[in-house]
Amino acid sequence: MGCFWGAEKRLASLPGVVHTEVGYAGGETANPTYQMVLREAIEGKNRVHAEVVEVDYDSRIISTRQILMDFFENHDPTQGNRQGNDEGPNYRSVVFYTHPDQRNEALSVMKIYQSALTAAGYPAMTTELAPLEHFYRAEEYHQRYLQKNPEGYCGLGGTGVVFPAQQPEKSLSHSVPLLDGKSLAATQLVVFEGVDCDYCRQFEAQVLKHWKSAVPVTRTPSAQAPVGWHLKSAVWASPTSVLFQNGEEISRFTGFNGDQHAFWNWLGHWTLTQEQQAIAFKGETEPAFTGSFLDNHVSGTYVDPVTGQPLFRSDAKFGSHSGWPSFFAPVSGALIMREDDSHGMHRIEVLSASSGIHLGHVFDDGPPPTGKRYCINSAVLRFVPD
Repeated sequence: MGCFWGAEKRLASLPGVVHTEVGYAGGETANPTYQMVLREAIEGKNRVHAEVVEVDYDSRIISTRQILMDFFENHDPTQGNRQGNDEGPNYRSVVFYTHPDQRNEALSVMKIYQSALTAAGYPAMTTELAPLEHFYRAEEYHQRYLQKNPEGYCGLGGTGVVFPAQQPEKSLSHSVPLLDGKSLAATQLVVFEGVDCDYCRQFEAQVLKHWKSAVPVTRTPSAQAPVGWHLKSAVWASPTSVLFQNGEEISRFTGFNGDQHAFWNWLGHWTLTQEQQAIAFKGETEPAFTGSFLDNHVSGTYVDPVTGQPLFRSDAKFGSHSGWPSFFAPVSGALIMREDDSHGMHRIEVLSASSGIHLGHVFDDGPPPTGKRYCINSAVLRFVPD
């Protein structure tokens, strides 16, 4: 089911699983190493070992069938010698059994799941079912790898096709409904999320819960593109944020490790104009007296052009005659200040707290009650009227 790192993390989390180890099985080479398996997969000379997870479990708590159901629901068993971005026979879908009862259970589960896949429009499963001849434990650094080296993403959860309810009268098709591309915006962010994904919950709490960006966002537990839309490649991790333009993927941001600025930086590079990017990410300055908001006197809120979070209120704006929109106070908590010694000057740079983009500088020659002048580039502001 692809790289054994994510597979082990998922299987080890199941109630009743008491121990897991990753390793290699199903190949011809004795005592293989990770590099040997990779090399043989590239050369294609021998029958290559698959990356596998050995699962010890308490059958009083979890059954063989339940483990197999989780296995199939959390990868795509129709892809042959690949899984998502992982390509090669070492990533093939395979079940090795140690007892005839396990083989019979696997055959039963595979028959049921194939019916569900077929009903959802998927081709035949390519999962190999074979007796286990030898399990070679992988190197220690591979064991519980994602627990020791969190990468900010979880496995996505396979095709989105789930096992049917066990009642005979129930339909065999219980796949996750796909988003309808016709109901989405021309520029649309889609967040692909796996089931029971801690990083997805973190992304929701830190980013999605406070979403004010002008780019509309929607979420899906499916790994498939909205109906009528196209992904450049398979979505293999969650959360994966994909930016679509007119139904075509233009960029994606994989995972989330808590670095909000990294996410907004990515989105800004794809949604801001060249002029805005030069100011936001390179600290450049628009020419004096050219900004679109210099003479704006409408009541409202100036917000971050990427996140949509409020920066300044219109009632804090004043005419400084400096050539740039000026404010004597920001919205509380909206800004970050840092020293700037560029261009042979000592100044205080102003950045957006929500996205980290450059906005301008602050000076001590403003009016009461603060005595501050926040000198801000129009190009990195978006105005929302009251």
